[in-house]
Amino acid sequence: MTVTEETAPASHYDRIGGASSVKAAVELFYEKVLVDPALAGYFADVDMAGQRRHLALMLTVVLGGPNEYTGRGLAEAHQPLNIPVEHYAKVGEYLTVTLTELGVPADILADVQIVLGQVQDQVVAAGDRSDA
Repeated sequence: MTVTEETAPASHYDRIGGASSVKAAVELFYEKVLVDPALAGYFADVDMAGQRRHLALMLTVVLGGPNEYTGRGLAEAHQPLNIPVEHYAKVGEYLTVTLTELGVPADILADVQIVLGQVQDQVVAAGDRSDA
């Protein structure tokens, strides 16, 4: 028997509804982040349309969708911002809350949280990294 599209397991990306669901998640996520006084300053001089595109492309990759991301790497984009671990954790919480509100299944949430843990050191300021 050969594996076909019908018998292959669906990616997390496909399971949550693909591009339209990722776009909805990104919109809802930034609604939360941009009103948080501790986080909003990071985006004061940022092209938010471009930022939303970048996050949608990155989230698509994390969820097993098509990899069309061509932007800077996480460390290159975030290290100059000197992001403390507390702010990184808040962003992760907002992402988790957003995905939960949108009905993303628990197994997918768990996988996203694993990825957040794996990339933390690329985002958080070098002097503020946890060993968790």
